[in-house]
Amino acid sequence: MTPAPRVQPEAFFTPGEWLLLSGRSSFKGLALLAHCWLVIGLAMAIGVVWPITIPLMVMVVGTRQLGLFILMHDAAHGLLHPNRRINDTAALWFGGSELNIYRPYHLQHHRFVQQTADPDLVLSAPFPISAVSLRRKIMRDLTGQTFAKQRFGALAGKLKARQPDQTAWALIALEAKAQRVFLISNAIGLALFAAAGLWWAWVLMWLLPMATWLPLVSRLRNIAEHALIVENSTDPLRHARTTQANFLERALIAPYWVNYHCEHHMFTHIPCWHLAKAHRLLASKGVTQRMEVQPGYRAVLRLATRAPG
Repeated sequence: MTPAPRVQPEAFFTPGEWLLLSGRSSFKGLALLAHCWLVIGLAMAIGVVWPITIPLMVMVVGTRQLGLFILMHDAAHGLLHPNRRINDTAALWFGGSELNIYRPYHLQHHRFVQQTADPDLVLSAPFPISAVSLRRKIMRDLTGQTFAKQRFGALAGKLKARQPDQTAWALIALEAKAQRVFLISNAIGLALFAAAGLWWAWVLMWLLPMATWLPLVSRLRNIAEHALIVENSTDPLRHARTTQANFLERALIAPYWVNYHCEHHMFTHIPCWHLAKAHRLLASKGVTQRMEVQPGYRAVLRLATRAPG
């Protein structure tokens, strides 16, 4: 298996520019984690005080749930904090309990990005699709079907294929053990909110966003990053896509500079908070003209749905 071709930072940045861009911070990553949880808490509080805002708060919280994953993604690269122990501990406790599983998988994606051995290639391979097909996928996201399949689909498959000597309860117990962090953390959250007489707030503004808006924005993110990118390309400037995002898109679709995905793949040592600066520097040098860049998420979806029917 041949790894994807790489770029050298010195081919694009001066030593001073690269030192600034690749510098890790002892507080910025942790501050972003705090910001993410603060936004979630504030959104839930607003929903409690003004229930009419709950549909909007579902979108806000769902996007910040994606934000927690993005920050865990930075931690997988060791970028959240210069101290590896703090980096991993912060991600595990406040960003995502799957860090140790996600890291080797994700680093393989980077090593073989858009090559045959890329484990994420299956996410981009089906495109382009028809607009009708995309609408069906979006409806499955917003109705919780995607979440149910991703979270409980494996259990359903095991129950369907179980052997005569296997009991359904034994399989359920094994799956519960595998998902114990997810189940226990959500049970604790529900219990705490219920103790305050606000069980419905946890259901409507934590679980509901997780089951609906989060799958949708995760799908849009996956489409924007790698759909319709040439497979097995030898050009490292076109292994991923950067999508320009306006304020509303950053607030409800693409938090924490996740839209600068081409820059991230070109320079994996740049923390997320410096990706926009890297993009501006590359633009000033005329490099972005050689990269895959789209003006917004609508433009990406138009590309992704150019198949007939």
